[in-house]
Amino acid sequence: MSGNAARLNAISSITTAPAYESGIDFIANPTSSVWGENVFSLNEMAQRLPKATFKSLKKTITSGDALDISTADAVAEAMKAWALAKGATHYAHVFYPLTGLTAEKHDSFFDPDGDGGTIATFSGTALIQGEPDGSSFPNGGIRQTFEARGYTIWDVTSPAYIIENPNGTTLCIPTAFVSWTGEALDKKTPVLRSMQALNDQTQRVLKFFGTDGPFVSATAGAEQEYFLIDNHFYYNRPDLLACGRTLFGSPPPKGQEFDDHYFGAIPERVQSFMFEVERECFKLGIPTKTRHNEVAPGQFEIAPVYEYANVATDHQQMLMTTLKKVAAKYGMACLMHEKPFAGVNGSGKHVNFSMGSSAAGNLFDPGDTPAENAQFLVFCTAMISAVYKHAKLLRSVVASASNDHRLGANEAPPAILSIFLGDELNEIMEAIVNGDTVTSKKSTLSLGVDVIPTIPKHSGDRNRTSPMAFTGNRFEFRAVGSNQSIAGPMVAMNTIMAEALDEAASHLEASDTSTPEKLGGAVEGYIKKVWGECSSVVFNGDGYSDDWHEEAARRGLPNLKTTADAVGVLLEPKYTELFGKYGVLSERELHSRYEVYAEQYIASVNVESNLVVEMAKTIVFPAAVRYQGELASSLASLKAIGIEADHTTISEITDLIKKLQGGIATLEALKSAEHDQGEVAAHCLFIKDKILPQMLDIRGVVDALEGLIADDLWPLPTFQEMLYIK
Repeated sequence: MSGNAARLNAISSITTAPAYESGIDFIANPTSSVWGENVFSLNEMAQRLPKATFKSLKKTITSGDALDISTADAVAEAMKAWALAKGATHYAHVFYPLTGLTAEKHDSFFDPDGDGGTIATFSGTALIQGEPDGSSFPNGGIRQTFEARGYTIWDVTSPAYIIENPNGTTLCIPTAFVSWTGEALDKKTPVLRSMQALNDQTQRVLKFFGTDGPFVSATAGAEQEYFLIDNHFYYNRPDLLACGRTLFGSPPPKGQEFDDHYFGAIPERVQSFMFEVERECFKLGIPTKTRHNEVAPGQFEIAPVYEYANVATDHQQMLMTTLKKVAAKYGMACLMHEKPFAGVNGSGKHVNFSMGSSAAGNLFDPGDTPAENAQFLVFCTAMISAVYKHAKLLRSVVASASNDHRLGANEAPPAILSIFLGDELNEIMEAIVNGDTVTSKKSTLSLGVDVIPTIPKHSGDRNRTSPMAFTGNRFEFRAVGSNQSIAGPMVAMNTIMAEALDEAASHLEASDTSTPEKLGGAVEGYIKKVWGECSSVVFNGDGYSDDWHEEAARRGLPNLKTTADAVGVLLEPKYTELFGKYGVLSERELHSRYEVYAEQYIASVNVESNLVVEMAKTIVFPAAVRYQGELASSLASLKAIGIEADHTTISEITDLIKKLQGGIATLEALKSAEHDQGEVAAHCLFIKDKILPQMLDIRGVVDALEGLIADDLWPLPTFQEMLYIK
């Protein structure tokens, strides 16, 4: 089947396909009834474990106490019985390597019993520790190829769960993944370490307010944006298959300029998909809350309720897997690349970050009178300090080849890290610094329509252009990419907040806080000190404007525009010291992450550039030459009968074909020169400065050809088809 025939057949197959149905009776078996049914939750543990074992385990999960290893056998036996009752035949240690993806190693519960049968066994040792290959995952030089031993270690704070398959079920056990020598080879271990460091420093501050004691956990809620396209189109786009984004393609005649897709009516097929995604998430205890159409055609969002950072990180990985799995069931591909289609809105993963405990509450909640809430003001000020001092680190942990296509555009926050506080908080901080009277304002909003009630009005607007925006009771880190694990951002935010709170605690400990008035004076002194040093990071204006880029430069704020510029931040001595001081990452572990992330950047662009050459040579060039031939033949026929036709189009096509051939040759020469770049840092810069611009040049030629070649000869599904045909 020719390329164009395949494309037209795809359209026909989609438009004539029967409606997709899940086969689930959502009325008789509502989604609300399946909440947590596949989770080995605290409630399940309470029913199945001896009381002493459950009490010990719960204390570890909720209070951060050390795990009593002697409980492992009892937990393993109860977990096995629960899983077998749900049809499980295998258990899997699930871990999160530095690929940013999910990995799993499956083992059977069943062993021969010696009498011709089998017996289900699962010991505490098997629960706690597994042994996958430690050299076959990215490790940044920590392990040589011949040094293969690695360990997965049970993370009791993230609940085990059941994954269903039409042919059976598997018990999944969240684990950390470390090398034989003890270094973290995964995303989870640093998250757990950073949460512990954050709690340690937060307790020092909270004791001044009488709210210390219970474990303080970072919390997160990540809003996941994604695109859906029909599988018929997906499998006819080699670039989407291999790279997750379209390397060629002209913007559709109608894009998002009418703002008609955002929060619009959800297409029926998509809504059916969403219903089933939410049901699968509910089974796994993932608290999905919001769903809606996003800005771009074909783009959607799902958002959860906030959870402990470690569990939220695991659930995010499970959510991405669920979205892809359910999309396939409905004949669609779920695209989580940050920029799958040029010219329309890209996809982010806005991470809502806060922290709190049962005694202290949400530490970023200002209450009704933030000006009088000294505890809140200390933590808010610490966040300002953390972002100001470590803006480059925050940029680095969201750096990737795919996110580079999104950050800095007029759809996403700029690569300049700044904080939006809103008018009220900004005025409070300024008043404290200037010694003015500090007041809190509460206001209401009335529409002047009697039947519509007056509502409380937030003290500040929202700012969608800010990379780190205060949104009422949390900070929203908007620069995280849709395809990324939130582990890296959480590790960074937890650690820089630990340092900032360390400094806040040291300030208060060195001050006279013997009376409430003196404590208030010490808090005021801390705020003045930080605001004087760090207030340049606070910006409440339009982050998309050129003026802000100029203003940010005057303020001395870093602007690391690409991954090649940002990834090297991890090698700076200040970050070796920071992560080492709080026991989050050793120098060796931190350097390994630099190596892995830089190599992933190189590998990602290498795959894309390979495919640009292949698609240009084998798909676009033949289509262009065929149309050139047909057009030349038609013009010759017209001339033969005395009609002199306009040759502009064939001249344009001929010129573009020459440019295409020249562009391919240039890109191939540049790719050959890549091998001479030496160190990883130089290689990254070569890709940024040479390879990517040349790929973009070729794209410009191909997209121009798409606008000239007859539709019946164009082989690739177009943006208009992929974005609008559902």
